[in-house]
Amino acid sequence: MHFTSLPGGHGVGDLGPRAYEFADFLAAAGQKVWQFLPVNPTGYGDSPYQCFSAFAGNPLLISLDRLREQGRLATSDLIHAPHFPDDAVDYAACIDFKMPMLRCAAKNFFATASAFDRAKFDEFCETSRFWLNDYALFMACKEAHGGVTWTSWDSPIRKREPCALNEWSQKLERAVLAYKYWQFEFFQQWNSLKNYCSQRAIRFMGDVPIYVAHDSADVWAHPELFHLDEDGRASVVSGVPPDYFSATGQLWGSPIYRWNKFVASGYKWWIDRFQASLSLCDYVRLDHFRGFEAYWEIPAGEATAINGRWVKGPGEEFLRAVKNACGELPVVAENLGVITPAVEKLRKDFGLPGMTLLQFAFGNDPQGPSFRPHNYERDIVAYTGGHDNDTTVGWWNSSGASDSTRTAEDVRKEHEFAADYLDLKDDSEINWVMIRAVLGSVADMAIVPLQDVLGLGNSARMNFPGTVSGNWRWRFSAGALDRELSERLHHLANLYNR
Repeated sequence: MHFTSLPGGHGVGDLGPRAYEFADFLAAAGQKVWQFLPVNPTGYGDSPYQCFSAFAGNPLLISLDRLREQGRLATSDLIHAPHFPDDAVDYAACIDFKMPMLRCAAKNFFATASAFDRAKFDEFCETSRFWLNDYALFMACKEAHGGVTWTSWDSPIRKREPCALNEWSQKLERAVLAYKYWQFEFFQQWNSLKNYCSQRAIRFMGDVPIYVAHDSADVWAHPELFHLDEDGRASVVSGVPPDYFSATGQLWGSPIYRWNKFVASGYKWWIDRFQASLSLCDYVRLDHFRGFEAYWEIPAGEATAINGRWVKGPGEEFLRAVKNACGELPVVAENLGVITPAVEKLRKDFGLPGMTLLQFAFGNDPQGPSFRPHNYERDIVAYTGGHDNDTTVGWWNSSGASDSTRTAEDVRKEHEFAADYLDLKDDSEINWVMIRAVLGSVADMAIVPLQDVLGLGNSARMNFPGTVSGNWRWRFSAGALDRELSERLHHLANLYNR
C-alpha cells in the first residue's frame, strides 16, 4: 500500500495522521511488514518509477497538517483547501494546491525557525550534500526553465559548466533553499513515522528501481554514467521484450547505464543509493533484478521494445561490491519476467529471496508451476498479486484479457484451473482464498496488496504496464479498515504462525 493511497492529506496520501492510523491497523491485525512503492519525487506520468531523483523524497508526501502543528503554516492557510476526490489522486489539482503551501512553509521556516531547528537543517544539508546540492539546483533550474527537460536548458547550465553552476546557484538561491527545506521536512516526517512503526514491530519494505529517469538530477549531474549522445539525449533505452503484458514488449525509455564507468569508483553511486535506501527502510525490493545479470537494450527512437537485444550486466562483481560496502543485504530480488538459470544462480549465490505472484500460477506461463504454492521454496516472498497486476477480484471477474497477451480462451482455462487448484466453492471470496493460499505456504514472507484485503475490483488497480497516464491514482476510503477486517487478518496471521 503506497503512501499516496492513504485517505486525507489534501488530495494525496501523506506522512501525516492517516499514516499513523494505518500503522495502528497493521499492528492490531498482526501484520509485520508495510511495503510501498518508491517514495522519490515523481515526474513523467506521476510514476514512482520516473523520478527527478533516486535519493530525494517526494514533497507531495509531506503532511501539511504536521506543518501546521509546527507553526510553519497557519490554520487559515488550509481552511480554503479545494475539494479533492476521495477514491483517486488528482495529481494536477493536488500539486496546484500543495506546492504554494510548501513554499509558504519554507518562507516561514527561514523567517522564524529557532537556532536549534536551523542547526538541524544545516546538519541535514551537510550530511546529504552528496546528492542534495545537485537535486535542489536541478529542481530550481527546471522550474526557472518552465519545467522542460534539462536537455532543453541553456547550454552552459545544461552542460554544468562551473561558471554557470555558480551563477545559477546564486540567482536561484531562494528556490534552492526551499527545495532543501522540503527534503529536510520530508525526512523529519519520515523518520518520525518509521520510529512509530518500529515501536509496533512493523518493518518498512521500500523499492529500488533498477533505472532512473532521464529527466533527473542523477542523469544531469552524472552524464558520464549513462549512454547519452553529445546533446545529453539517451542513445539506447531500457525496457523488456514481449511478455505477459504486451506483445510488443515494454518500452520504459530510461537511459541505460555505462556499467564500465562504475568500475573505477567501485560502484560508488550505486553503493550510495543502496545505503540511502536502507537508511529509509528495513528491507528493499530490488526492481527488475534480472537486469543486473543481463538487460534488454533498445535503440533510442524505437516505437516499441521489439528491436532490442540482451546485453550482459554487471552481475556478481556489482553485487559483491554492494555487499562489501553495506553488509548483508536485506533485499528482495524481483525475479519476474524472462528469468534464466543464470539469473536464479546470481540471486541464490547472494542469498536474496525472490518473488512469486499467485495470479501467475494458473495460466500458460512457462514459470507457472513455480508460482503454485505446493512448489514454493522458503526463500521467497509470496504475493497474491503486485502493483502491475489487476486486483485479485478484478483478475477473477475478467472475462477477457485486455491487460495482457492472453486470449479469452486462455482466461477461461486459467480460471477453470485456478478454481480446481484452490478448491474454490461457489460462495467463496476469491481474494480471501488467495490470501489464505500465500499465508499458508512455506514462503518465509507473504505480502498482500491492500486492494485484495478490501476485496476491490478493477477500478482499484494501481498500474497498467505499457500505459503512460491514469496510473498510480488509487486511494482507499476512510473507515474502510474496520475492526472486523483487522480481526480477520490477525486470525490468519496467528493460524499460519506469521
